[in-house]
Amino acid sequence: MIHPAKPINEKERLNALNSIELLKGISEEEFDNITKLASYICKTPISLITLVEEEKNWFKSNHGGPPITESERKYSHCGHAILEPHDLMEVEDMRKDLRFRDNPFTTNPELPILYYAGMPLIDNEGFALGTLCVLDTKINKLNDEQKTALKTLAKQVEKLFELRRKNLYLEKIKQQLDDHNSLLKDFAGVVSHDMKMPLANMIITADLLKVRYKDAVDEKGQELLLNLKKSALKLSDYINGILNHYESDRIVASEEVEFDLHHLLEDIIDLLNINDNCEINFPQENMFLKCNRSALEQIFINLINNSIKYNNKEKIVIDIESSMDENYYHFTVTDNGIGIPEDQLSNIFKLFKTLYITDRQGNQGNGIGLSTVKKLVESLNGKISVSSVLGENTSFKFDIKRA
Repeated sequence: MIHPAKPINEKERLNALNSIELLKGISEEEFDNITKLASYICKTPISLITLVEEEKNWFKSNHGGPPITESERKYSHCGHAILEPHDLMEVEDMRKDLRFRDNPFTTNPELPILYYAGMPLIDNEGFALGTLCVLDTKINKLNDEQKTALKTLAKQVEKLFELRRKNLYLEKIKQQLDDHNSLLKDFAGVVSHDMKMPLANMIITADLLKVRYKDAVDEKGQELLLNLKKSALKLSDYINGILNHYESDRIVASEEVEFDLHHLLEDIIDLLNINDNCEINFPQENMFLKCNRSALEQIFINLINNSIKYNNKEKIVIDIESSMDENYYHFTVTDNGIGIPEDQLSNIFKLFKTLYITDRQGNQGNGIGLSTVKKLVESLNGKISVSSVLGENTSFKFDIKRA
């Protein structure tokens, strides 16, 4: 018997094998189907997908063989086969081959392995990781069609290996992105919370200075203090927007409950403290919902608040419509506001993307609110769209998945 030699690139080959991270001892249908087909085509009782490790062989798939998951590499047929990575190795009678004639598998009185044909499995860098092989307990010989079929099946195994490698790579990239986003989220949260108190102090201090030193500060000084307060308030709104955006994940995680739409909208109107110059028309028919109330509430708060802020009409009118089908709840929020330029409609849901227009108080938006709305809608397995006529109206349509 001759023990198989080690390939000259053995270290790199083992690294390539380990990089696939195949699960040992766990049957996987896509591999088992290939070994079943190989045995059927080659008319052999045994077929294996064998991976050659440093000291052991282990079987990713074992069709018809003894109920074992590994064997010693020094007795390996596949260890010899991978030395010629591009050729199919066939041994018609193990007893006549110096490498195998006194091999324990050959001399096994209960289940002697007398025939072997194995095609090396090559990765995309050219390393032979193992073989797809067929074995028999009697002398055998494959015809040309069977050899071609075995090589073709080996290519399918190689594609499965490469698919596994790519999936692992994508999973690692996704995990890195998730970790990175988590760090950014934590950073934004910490910074935003830490900035809220100093900003509140700035706003209060500006008001105190205006009152306490109103006789000592001239008109220009009063104007500067007012600008200071406006800037602090704008930054405070910006920070609150960031916190709401990153806390939307927590909102989506809340439980689904049963409630009616009119009651929800009434609570929102009370919360926003809407003036008499704003008319909000509810859907004609109330609708009872079962979904994430907190998330839907946040969506409506943002949309209604935007409809009020970006409106230059003497009388603000907001129409809310609703319907449902077997799978979704559908909602529309339409206002008679300033509208959105057509070339800007595709940008309004992008985080920190502003339209460079001002609200009723002359302030410019921060590009966070509608991004948060889109994030919440999509988290509820829905979609949102917008249509607008500049100077006349804007309409947001969105749907969410029914529980």
